[in-house]
Amino acid sequence: MSRDPYAALRSANYRLFAIGGLASALGGQIFSVALGWELYERTHDPGALGLLGLLQAIPVVALALPAGDLADRKDRKKILIFTLPFVFLCMLVLAWLSYTRAPIGWLYAILLVEALFQAVANPARSALLPQLVPEEALANAIAWNTSRWQLASLGGPALGGALLAIFKVAWPSYALAAAALCLFWLCVLFLKPLAAPVQMTAAQAESVWLRLAAGAAFVRSQPLILAAISLDMLAVLFGGATALLPVFAKDILEVGPTGLGYLRAAPAVGALIVSLTIAYRAPIKKAGVALLWAVAGFGIATIIFGLSRNFYLSLFALALTGATDNISVVVRHTLVQATTPRHMQGRVSAVNSVFIGISNELGAAESGYVARWLGAIVSVVSGGIGTILVVLGVATKWPQLRELGALESLRAKEEPDPKEPGL
Repeated sequence: MSRDPYAALRSANYRLFAIGGLASALGGQIFSVALGWELYERTHDPGALGLLGLLQAIPVVALALPAGDLADRKDRKKILIFTLPFVFLCMLVLAWLSYTRAPIGWLYAILLVEALFQAVANPARSALLPQLVPEEALANAIAWNTSRWQLASLGGPALGGALLAIFKVAWPSYALAAAALCLFWLCVLFLKPLAAPVQMTAAQAESVWLRLAAGAAFVRSQPLILAAISLDMLAVLFGGATALLPVFAKDILEVGPTGLGYLRAAPAVGALIVSLTIAYRAPIKKAGVALLWAVAGFGIATIIFGLSRNFYLSLFALALTGATDNISVVVRHTLVQATTPRHMQGRVSAVNSVFIGISNELGAAESGYVARWLGAIVSVVSGGIGTILVVLGVATKWPQLRELGALESLRAKEEPDPKEPGL
């Protein structure tokens, strides 16, 4: 039986979700480039970038599990329809604060509010995807989703750098990001999920702590899921250099905001090539081994970037980080989505969001503060070394990860969980 590389794209639901998601992701990348540049240009302190990561991590860690539970109890589409307008308003307020050169503290305050609504929306957004395509097209949808995200990560930073170079200020980028988010909201309005939300009994609705614990317990009971998300969390926590790119662009490589856009886009070049290859090629036969080698390669590429003083070598190293990270993303997301029962996908996505939030946002905080104390170069290089050590540790603690085979063979067990009454 031939494999259909366009299975997900044949779904009108997925096409609408992908169009809106592409606009939103492009806007998010433009927003992120402008924000990092503005904060560092106004403070000249890597710690300001670290504080940004910390403020964005707090809502994720605090709200991800309740938000995931909400995504399992309520209509995920309606959750997005309600929360996204508040994110839109926050972006408009940020544009106004940037335009008026308001104190940095006000920007941080609005960013924290925005992060709160994003933390509520993200589990619903992640858990909505399996409701938009047939089960047999889910792995293909995730691969195309990753391709779409990397396409945005390629075009968004380059456009963001160009906008900074043209306008010399950040607020037009914030306004454009708000408009892109509005387009995504409109696309969500017209989605028609294939599966209705799972209805819970009154007893289940009252057992909020049992439901929250059930998501964490499920992850803990699945060694492959726990190993994959732990590997990603620890690797990015130590090895992420993205938060410090404004420092490298301005002070080390001296390439300005346009160069910053190219540096931010470079990982997407490698990631897009790999994601398109994964979408077209035969399924990965040894996904676990591929995952471990990919994360180790991410660490090596991070070290090369940290040591580089050549702009083009730095671009190449960042492209390698994107290529290797993309393999990790596809394996991890497919593993989580394909092996999680539908009635728990919101909560498990929330647990995954906590891990991602810890790795991305706390990783940014760690990078920023280490750079403040020891310098940006030491921060990046030591992080790459830490990533390689993490791979060795995870491979030793969870040997079953090395034995993970083809992702297409993974299936969720839909029988009720005995630890969760009534499901």
